[in-house]
Amino acid sequence: MPESVELNKTLKILVCDDDPMVRLLARECIEAEGMLVLEAEDGLEAISAYKEHQPDLIFLDVDMPELDGLQACEQIRALPHGDSVPILIATGAEDSETIDAGFRVGATQYKTKPINWTLLGRDIRYMLKSAHAFNELKAQESRLRYLAYFDHLTDLPNRRSFVERLRKCLIDSSTQKTAVGLILIGLDNFKRVNEAIGHERGDDLLHLVADRLQTVVASLGPLASDYPGAEKHFDSSTFSMEISRLGGDEFSVIVRNPRDENHILEITECLRDKLSQPLLLNELSLVVTPSIGIAIAPQHGTAPEAILRHADAAVSAAKLEGRNRIRVFDASLEESAERDFLIEDGLRQSLEKDGFYLVYQPQVNALTGKLVGFEVLLRWRQPDHQEISPAIFIPVAERTGLITQIGDWIFRQVHGDLTGLTDVLPPEVRFSVNLSPLQFTQSNFITQLGHSLRHNELPFQMGLELTEGVIMQSGVQSLEKLFELRALGFKLAIDDFGTGYSSLSYLRQFPIDTLKIDRSFVNDIGSPDGDALIKAILGMSQAMGLETVAEGVETAAQAHFLRDNGCHVLQGFLLSRPCLLSDISNVAKMPFLTLFDNDPSAP
Repeated sequence: MPESVELNKTLKILVCDDDPMVRLLARECIEAEGMLVLEAEDGLEAISAYKEHQPDLIFLDVDMPELDGLQACEQIRALPHGDSVPILIATGAEDSETIDAGFRVGATQYKTKPINWTLLGRDIRYMLKSAHAFNELKAQESRLRYLAYFDHLTDLPNRRSFVERLRKCLIDSSTQKTAVGLILIGLDNFKRVNEAIGHERGDDLLHLVADRLQTVVASLGPLASDYPGAEKHFDSSTFSMEISRLGGDEFSVIVRNPRDENHILEITECLRDKLSQPLLLNELSLVVTPSIGIAIAPQHGTAPEAILRHADAAVSAAKLEGRNRIRVFDASLEESAERDFLIEDGLRQSLEKDGFYLVYQPQVNALTGKLVGFEVLLRWRQPDHQEISPAIFIPVAERTGLITQIGDWIFRQVHGDLTGLTDVLPPEVRFSVNLSPLQFTQSNFITQLGHSLRHNELPFQMGLELTEGVIMQSGVQSLEKLFELRALGFKLAIDDFGTGYSSLSYLRQFPIDTLKIDRSFVNDIGSPDGDALIKAILGMSQAMGLETVAEGVETAAQAHFLRDNGCHVLQGFLLSRPCLLSDISNVAKMPFLTLFDNDPSAP
């Protein structure tokens, strides 16, 4: 190898084979493609060469002395950056057993002997192009995960990250028989302060609060940082704390493995004292006091939803008691539990009588203005005509299991509604129904749904929307169910994409047709991080050949940005609010394209 060649300016291919003739032929073919060849006679030399030169691709013969190609492949994959280098193995013709073994230890591709040398250089170049494209997608995924898990204003973990970490802490505490404390912090009268100093300086103030919070917590004990992309992971059995910004003026501190309740109170009192001290903002001295609520697992619950709800109730109580207070959750704050009981009872009665109805929110192609679909949404009206928000009754229905009966009602009602629309809408219009986690995980769900479809053929294309967490719950079983749903004719969408796993791996594995971009990301359009996140999602979905639908589009500016960046199906109040069945014919006649030129958010 000439010493004058600079390895970092050309592609390096490591050829490992104990036959010098094979190495010679490989060199001739690869160098003809303008690439540099490194040589190794066996697996041990290949590992050494990989460590020294970090080649861009490795050609490994399987049958070699000392250390064979499969063993070398497995060891290289375990080395730094070894998980991303393409590895091409060469084996005997039609040796399917060895080929399968090669893929198990991490081979990227294989060639059978005798090798067609005239094609080797070209094949290697195509492998390198594919590897480069995939690595770019992985880098985009990493950026997407960071933007999805961290708050762009404070750089603290956001609500999504908080819920995931709280769930993990509660699982660990249950296994280890230890406690977890949740300290929830709400800033007092922050809305008034924000209005007085302006939203921009209000954001600066939140940044200062976040910085102080991190400083104070770090002075009280170790800060855990085992979030996606974190460099350091903490022992789940030791004392540590985790900070998050939940949104607005809400912050949280998870306390892992405190000594006792007094330990949590000591931490909380220190936080209140330090956060109540003046903050200097552009020569303004501002005091923003905190109201703090505490919930402790397991005595106040073992599920993330329960602990968060109880801590939130404690914050509300602290504010009612005069603000700048600390309140630990107790039984007197159980009003929400009583409310849930009343909601559950009302849901049961509505299933027996007449309380539920459906509305339909249009989805529109932003390029053509054509109506392409509707999302089916459930509404609940009580006997006294009071409308109850889905945000209130759906969680209760999920917790009590009533969601399965409600889901069955929705499918029956959708069928009845759609049969009357065949003269109004073309058959390619899609109606999408949300699936709850409980419905999807039912063992007989697919059978019941298939039976219903066989007896009630639907006149329009149907879609099902599932959250990321739902399909990731049971791996192989979820995959099988998704393929069965696809076989029944459903189009499958990931709802609220980016708020869960957001992983390339499951998008490649599962038969997904559509990604629905969560409205929280659409709301952030116009900020650098918000724009970057949307572009990352769209870039990834385009690379995977997936359709995208943006939810919560409320302004023409949002519509233009999404359309210009490749998201062509939009849904939101800019286009239409959810409408009753009787209004669908009017919605079908709407000139949607004209709405993009009228921004309702403009002054």
